Amino acid sequence: MLGRSQGRLVHPVTLRPARRQSGFTALEAVIAVSILGILMAVGVPRMSGWLAATKAAGAGQFYVEGFTLARTQALAHNSHSRLVFIDNPGGQPDWRVDICFRATGNACDDTSNDWSTATAAAADAPGESAAFRSIRRSAASLPPSSLLAVTLGPDDDADAVYFTPLGWVDGAITPRVTAIGLAPAEGKENEFRPSAVMLTLAGVATTCNPSLGDDDDGDSRRCPE
Repeated sequence: MLGRSQGRLVHPVTLRPARRQSGFTALEAVIAVSILGILMAVGVPRMSGWLAATKAAGAGQFYVEGFTLARTQALAHNSHSRLVFIDNPGGQPDWRVDICFRATGNACDDTSNDWSTATAAAADAPGESAAFRSIRRSAASLPPSSLLAVTLGPDDDADAVYFTPLGWVDGAITPRVTAIGLAPAEGKENEFRPSAVMLTLAGVATTCNPSLGDDDDGDSRRCPE
């Protein structure tokens, strides 16, 4: 009889779409390369600037550490101390911390030979201070002078700063380094913002923004005068 199955179930037939081959088409590849090019054009300069700013900030901390260590050693040994800046082949100044005692009757100034060195203790150093040797840190890991310009100030011919046993800056010894400028080198002005390390007469070092002036008196980033 018509319309009656012959004792078997009839299953519907499902047509499956042809499986797509893996990989990119030429059009998709062109689009992907174009997007990647745009992202690199926008992102790479920003990443470069961020890295430069990070390295400049690290340089600031490097010199803050020098000021802080010199002051700390003066307090720890009840001695005079100094932070000396030394030319580095890479173009950025290294620093060294020395200590000195007035037991010999000589002044602990830039003419004295009683200062500690990297291989010898300070003259007539008492007790545990006799074991102290000058501490030097290299600036070799800092950004090169082609990227970062480091200037010692405020006196151009100064290369050191001296501390009293109380940790204060020794105002009797001049010229002295109480400011370090950290600015982009020529041609790198757009890489990062300039900064500075300032040392107060109390012997406290801090980083600051030299671009801020009198109109920014309430800004904590402003450099102390």
